[in-house]
Amino acid sequence: MIYFDNSATTQISPEVLATYDTVSKKIWGNPSSLHNFGEEAWNLLEQARQQIAKLVGVKPSEIIFTSGGSEGDNWVIKGTAMAKRRFGKHIITTSVEHAAVRNSMAQLEELGFDVTYLPVDKEGRINPADVKAALRPDTILVSIMAVNNEIGTIQPIKEVGEILKDYPNIHYMVDAVQAIGKGIDDIVFSDRVDFATFSGHKFHAPRGTGFVYVKSGRKLEPLVAGGGQERTMRSGTENTPGDVAMARAIRLVKENEATTVKTEQAIKEKIYDYLQQFDHVKIFSGRQEGFAPHVLCFAIVGVRGETIVHAFEEKGIYISTTSACSSKKHAEAGTLAAMKVPENEATSAVRISLGDQNTLEEADEFNRVFDELYAGFKKIID
Repeated sequence: MIYFDNSATTQISPEVLATYDTVSKKIWGNPSSLHNFGEEAWNLLEQARQQIAKLVGVKPSEIIFTSGGSEGDNWVIKGTAMAKRRFGKHIITTSVEHAAVRNSMAQLEELGFDVTYLPVDKEGRINPADVKAALRPDTILVSIMAVNNEIGTIQPIKEVGEILKDYPNIHYMVDAVQAIGKGIDDIVFSDRVDFATFSGHKFHAPRGTGFVYVKSGRKLEPLVAGGGQERTMRSGTENTPGDVAMARAIRLVKENEATTVKTEQAIKEKIYDYLQQFDHVKIFSGRQEGFAPHVLCFAIVGVRGETIVHAFEEKGIYISTTSACSSKKHAEAGTLAAMKVPENEATSAVRISLGDQNTLEEADEFNRVFDELYAGFKKIID
């Protein structure tokens, strides 16, 4: 089996699973309990928080544990709206965000908020000048993803941050779910970013884990009210084994990050260079600069994306259509539509997304299988 769908989810690593299992069995007290068993769980949870903070270069108090990227996106967006609604109801985002952001914005629009959706160019990238032009006295939040989950575009996070330095009261959020372990922490944690959201299952941690970076001094209303856990910002009994395991997952990813990025880029380039030889193939991702090393989106124009996915699946290669969150809806890719890609190309789009377990030998096998499948598809589309 060749698994090229790592942007959808990753396999939990054996070491991380072992940590989860050990903590679940031995340290299962409630971190909020006053007895020693609870204190032991609380201490372990705080050690995990400190480890994550050190690895990403922030303060432990700025790490808030969540259940994943969707919760984090919802919380920052709606929490900002609740905290700052008396100052304004205008929000700026892009036309290529993940559904967790896009649908949160739609909910706020129903409540009377005004959302500006920035356009993108042919590479799926916004123009920072459009952010500046969209700013208003009642703007309370700018939300921009770091890495596009469909085609891998890296957005100009730093450049937008420079603009927002003149507007210190506006919250600046980055959806960084696809950014961990990809060599771009300097973008995600640039000085002006106030919030960044992360999901554990994207980097070999258990599903149902995640965290949000919340810059000191920035105010959010809690989305989940209850017993006041996570410094009153995210109530609910903490997922101690999951969060501790996630801390180990990040450590393992960061230890091998440079090697992983180099390998993923080499795999991507090998497949990219092979695909561009074919007449009916359209490649939407960039090869190198400005794009993440692990995402490659392309189409065999004239063949529906789900048909391509299942054809590869029969050969033991697992890829995806666009986003796993929307692939079963059989809709054209949101990012490609925003890029004004023709519908017949967008509905043919599929995505390869690489991880640290993938190899150049797997790229060779993918290319061999692609050649075989393309020959069959060509009889249909010629």
